[in-house]
Amino acid sequence: MVTVKTLKPYYIKVDARAIRVILAYKHFSVLINRELYQFVPLEAKEIRINRKTRKIENIGARFAFQKDKDIIYIAMTKLISLPDFLLQLYAIVESYFARDQRKVRQSEVEDRDTSLIIKHLERENIKRLIDHSLDEKDEEAFYKLVKRIQK
Repeated sequence: MVTVKTLKPYYIKVDARAIRVILAYKHFSVLINRELYQFVPLEAKEIRINRKTRKIENIGARFAFQKDKDIIYIAMTKLISLPDFLLQLYAIVESYFARDQRKVRQSEVEDRDTSLIIKHLERENIKRLIDHSLDEKDEEAFYKLVKRIQK
């Protein structure tokens, strides 16, 4: 039976594509058959998560854990099957996803604002064209423009 005891990143690296949770000696521990094993950086040293899909990318990684002289390797596929691992990992990286969500929401607001500004400018332009058609006594253009502004 494997249970994740602690998962504390040494540091976190973030770029546009991924969140990398970098692990260091004794920052990650597991209970295996009620024995505490500490992470040792012999093979995999990071957990890489795609910011867009929110999925772990380095699924083939193997992590080494040591208790005294005994070393056990646990594959990422095994770790992601452990709810406590996923909960702790999510707690670590969720703020980075929240930042992404804020950026998306801000972008949506900006797009909506831009759309409203464009509609307003188009309406003002039609009003100017109506004024121009009145000045030119162009009755046909006047009626076409009035129909457009009423939509």
